[in-house]
Amino acid sequence: MHRPLILWILLLTAATARAETATILVFGDSISAGYGLADLSQGWVALLQKRLRESGYGYEVVNASVSGETTAGGLTRLPRALALHHPQIVIIELGGNDGLRALPIPAMQANLGAMAQLSRKAGAQVLLLGMRMPPNYGPDYTAQFFGTYAVVAKEFKLPLVPFLLDGVALTPSLMQADDIHPNAQGQPRLLANVWPALKPLLH
Repeated sequence: MHRPLILWILLLTAATARAETATILVFGDSISAGYGLADLSQGWVALLQKRLRESGYGYEVVNASVSGETTAGGLTRLPRALALHHPQIVIIELGGNDGLRALPIPAMQANLGAMAQLSRKAGAQVLLLGMRMPPNYGPDYTAQFFGTYAVVAKEFKLPLVPFLLDGVALTPSLMQADDIHPNAQGQPRLLANVWPALKPLLH
């Protein structure tokens, strides 16, 4: 067999394998990037990949999370990530840094909605992960911030995890010293919060 033909067959086989591999894109900030963990394999995103394989799902998880990311930064990065990975599912976990910086909530809401639309136009299903702000930001801001995720989920008919850190944030033994990021012991609980909402999207 001629060498060019062999190379063509190998390239075609590789392209077919990539096309048949379903991808979940996790698009978040430091909570999903594994900030502060000694080993990224301890993070909830890595644990998700392990759960998928153990459960017989053929998805590959791509973690495109960046520490410090805002919804505006995420919106800027998302088109390239969608074009590069062609995901079937996009998990959006952004907004926490908008809240910590007290950025305008209407802009955050618009950015989350735009990311949902871009993901859907690219053929992906979207799962939205919500966040809460500490009470020292004031009752009005914290209530509006938390409610924004439900508003976006309702507008775009998205499955929603209302609070990713539910059962973790107020448990010191599951949090790092900064009281913002879950430690290794808290990561399985994050996955437990995500899994029920994600599972109906899996094929």
